[in-house]
Amino acid sequence: MTNDASSPPGAWLRLLESRAVFELGASAASFPLLRLVGRGDQHPVLVLPGFMASDRSTAPLRNVLRSQGYWTHGWQLGRNLGPTSHIVDGMLERLSAIYERHQRPVSIVGWSLGGIYGRRLAIRAPEMVRQVITLGSPFRLEEGDQSSVSRLFDRLKPLHAVNLGSELPNAVELPAGVPATAIYTRTDGVVRWFQCIEKVGPMRENIEVRGSHSGLGFNPAVLLAVSDRLAQREHDWRPFHAPTLLRHMFPRSVDFDGDRKAS
Repeated sequence: MTNDASSPPGAWLRLLESRAVFELGASAASFPLLRLVGRGDQHPVLVLPGFMASDRSTAPLRNVLRSQGYWTHGWQLGRNLGPTSHIVDGMLERLSAIYERHQRPVSIVGWSLGGIYGRRLAIRAPEMVRQVITLGSPFRLEEGDQSSVSRLFDRLKPLHAVNLGSELPNAVELPAGVPATAIYTRTDGVVRWFQCIEKVGPMRENIEVRGSHSGLGFNPAVLLAVSDRLAQREHDWRPFHAPTLLRHMFPRSVDFDGDRKAS
């Protein structure tokens, strides 16, 4: 089935974004489930916020991951106004500082636009990146495609140092040695879900969850999936398999074909 990628999600899906407050409330229920994943190896994790958000939005996710046994870091670049010079240069400097501090490759978890940034960081500095996990990140957006926040993003373009529309196609293919996990929800009310998925292959996977775009950072299924991905041994990446009793939390994910269709 072909999907019209040029238009934003419909009004009903945008209305459903209000569910995020309930996902935040339900996040505490995921804590006992995270015991199934086990403790982390204390490697560093950089968490990047979505458009118009800041480190405050990713604090719940970072706190969970810290409790799981990771050195978690915010980006410390203020509000995400898009690819300004401050953000474009600052992210690479932040990644470099974390890498030098820990002397280990850094896992990057990026929410929405933050995931697109994370993929670009992996392309620019693959030796510093252990893996990239994206949460509702439309890295397959192309020039002319619209999201629910496109108008606001366009108003801020005079501040941007990079034309993200032309940059996006270059964020699709990551270096072969950097694992990538794309987490998405079909009921995303901000971006079209099929713009957020990988072409499944070696060290490339998609994980579908139920929920809103705005709640991905604290959705219980997302917390479980991210914790599971981070808990893998370095250089021993394997596809995600939900625990048997929790498979109902993860609908069967799809692959991406070359014609911008979800198959």
